[in-house]
Amino acid sequence: MNEITLVAAFLTGLLGSLHCIGMCGGIVGALSMQLPASVQQSKWRILPYLLAYNLGRLASYMLAGMLVGYLGMRFTALLPQPHLVGMVISGIFMIFLGLYLGGWWAALVHLEKLGAYLWRFLQPLSKPLFPVRHPWQALLLGGVWGWLPCGLVYTALALALASASVERGGLLMLAFGVGTLPMLLALGSTAYWLNQFTRKPLVRQVFGVLIILFGLYTLSGPVHYQHFGLQVPGMCTMPENF
Repeated sequence: MNEITLVAAFLTGLLGSLHCIGMCGGIVGALSMQLPASVQQSKWRILPYLLAYNLGRLASYMLAGMLVGYLGMRFTALLPQPHLVGMVISGIFMIFLGLYLGGWWAALVHLEKLGAYLWRFLQPLSKPLFPVRHPWQALLLGGVWGWLPCGLVYTALALALASASVERGGLLMLAFGVGTLPMLLALGSTAYWLNQFTRKPLVRQVFGVLIILFGLYTLSGPVHYQHFGLQVPGMCTMPENF
């Protein structure tokens, strides 16, 4: 189950990176345009800045994943069968993600409104970092802008929440962030090819169906445990003669 949710998070980042271009592309463009002309004109000299920005962004994703994973752990600990509840929530949100990626249901994008309040307090932290003159500034900028309200990020955070684990929550968000990297780091013809590939309805629908199947498979876990009387991972049973 853990591997399946990691794959789902990665595919969400990869195929949802068109949304990332709309949200973060302007930030990367602003970062690049303020660099010295000698840096802008060299792909190799600008690369450390782009890497630093995205490293900071991924670090903020991992931190958010760890935080919501902890909250999920605290919440599910109050339930009689926490692992089964986590599997059900993960399965449901994977189905939602598949519907979003396939273009059949975009309601999850409205989750961006939930982060608008927090962003009001974080956005001022980015102002002292402009203009960017060093990769360290780009790193800090990415760390701040990783909290930009984004429905796609919040859907991935839902998987981290359902994982009910600090470690798995961080790994899920790292997998999601790595999925967004190819589009945001690509240059020239590579960026064009990735853009055209992820825009194809058939591609998005195939991967959307794949994630929906992941979700259905995850949902089948609790059914198998209940039907076959299997012990839920992480739960212990008392000896009959105790």
